[in-house]
Amino acid sequence: MKRIVLKVGSAVLTQGDSLALDRLYNLVEFISELKRIGNEVILVSSGAVAAGYTLLQLDKKIISNKQALASIGQPFLMDTYRRKFGKYDILCSQVLLEASIFKDNIRLGHAKDTINGLLENDVVPIINENDVTAVEELVFGDNDQLSAHITHYFNADLLVILTDIDGYYNENPHHNKNAKLLKFVDKVDKKLLDVEQTANSEFATGGIVTKLKAAQFLLEKNKQMYLTSGFDLTCARRYLLENKHIGGTLFA
Repeated sequence: MKRIVLKVGSAVLTQGDSLALDRLYNLVEFISELKRIGNEVILVSSGAVAAGYTLLQLDKKIISNKQALASIGQPFLMDTYRRKFGKYDILCSQVLLEASIFKDNIRLGHAKDTINGLLENDVVPIINENDVTAVEELVFGDNDQLSAHITHYFNADLLVILTDIDGYYNENPHHNKNAKLLKFVDKVDKKLLDVEQTANSEFATGGIVTKLKAAQFLLEKNKQMYLTSGFDLTCARRYLLENKHIGGTLFA
């Protein structure tokens, strides 16, 4: 049995101003397949702000509005997950965390006990950063790095980041059609970690830099990270269900 952290970003879960329900449903089906062969799965899911925006169109550039949208969208997102997981007779739960918890051994211990208890009872914990109460200096600001910390501190074997790219390239594939996908990476160039991050979705807060930071964090902890597409789960399925690495990038 493996303990796997699956992180899915807003770029995957949103389509325009709405939730991308087909992709969300495919993700839930994939998780059911992982559990069916004996894996424990922790899901780190973005999408609360986008979900909230489908119900109330506030200006997302204003921080208080963005937090309000997260507050509105989080229960809507969770209800969508709950109904879909229910079709596979799987219970899911909501866990909202703040970055500061990883610096507080008492709170972290309680969180570990809760996550372990959920997994022991065959529940899928769905984790997101607590956007409503988070203070700027205490937030990760992106779920890539949050998921890396969850992978390490909650004793998972692997982090899988499902995103809008199919892996990590030696050059930007949007600028160079000859860029090559790197299937294995064992070291992250620290100069790349200082590059200004970019994100394709207006709801997204990450980009390739935050994913490289997550990979670097886990490499330093002797943990693995797999980066692949969340739009087409073929590579993720082949790797996690059949142990066949046909695409995506493994940081190990």
